[in-house]
Amino acid sequence: MAHNVLGVIGGSGFYQMSGLEKVEQMVLETPFGRPSDPFYQGRIGDIEVVFLARHGRGHRYLPSEVNFRANVFGMKQLGVTHLVSISTAGSLKEEIHPGELIVPDQFIDRTFKRPETFFGDGIVVHVSLASPVCADLAGSLVSATCAGGAVVHEGGTYLCMEGPQFSTRAESNLYRSFGASVISMTAMQEARLAREAEMCYAALVLVTDYDCWHASVAVVDIAEILRVMNANVEKAQKAVSRLAGMLGSRQRTCDCEHALKGTIITDRAAIPQRLIDDLRPLVGKYL
Repeated sequence: MAHNVLGVIGGSGFYQMSGLEKVEQMVLETPFGRPSDPFYQGRIGDIEVVFLARHGRGHRYLPSEVNFRANVFGMKQLGVTHLVSISTAGSLKEEIHPGELIVPDQFIDRTFKRPETFFGDGIVVHVSLASPVCADLAGSLVSATCAGGAVVHEGGTYLCMEGPQFSTRAESNLYRSFGASVISMTAMQEARLAREAEMCYAALVLVTDYDCWHASVAVVDIAEILRVMNANVEKAQKAVSRLAGMLGSRQRTCDCEHALKGTIITDRAAIPQRLIDDLRPLVGKYL
């Protein structure tokens, strides 16, 4: 029987996981430093769930300041097999309205300040990101969201920008020309790192506004974003709770748990032992 553990990284407005029972607070250290906040480990029904506030309690960290590596590595240390990240975003398409949700299946990375891999410094690994989202997990997440009556768009491209400022109008129109669906500042690094950690990964994105490209938007209004975000958070909480019930002890049939197989390029004898020890939760079954 499979032992699935659902990890949830909450973004803006999503600072705690409702419905979590038998909760323990876990403060972890990782080879990449301290995560954004303590992890909260508990259960929803029959499945173990681990929650982390991406920006820390009180929203202390800019997107570029988030220690993504420590956050995802900590999830791995706690046995997470399925990782869902929650984030807010601006819509880049007329048909994706504020107040709706989207489960994207592709990403475009426009960040430039952030470490994006667990590897380096003596170990070279090249994983595939052609399909950065686990189709099985994303499909279940869409079903769980629809079951609550929310409007959710299945598939689409999430453009990850550096921030913390919002786009210029010229940038917003450029990103629309890429065919991107939504724009936000955090999920790309989590998708990359979850693949290296051999987790199933999906993102639930809460659409709060039309980015500044839209004729109805003079500027991106943070007060309006917060109003729509708060309304969407309840939908996301319910969706994640339903997803937990769906996962249970279901067997993983995707390839996510074998994502590192054959991707470690460095000769085993050339890898420093300290690296193997530090990265054992990731590479232990291969080295």
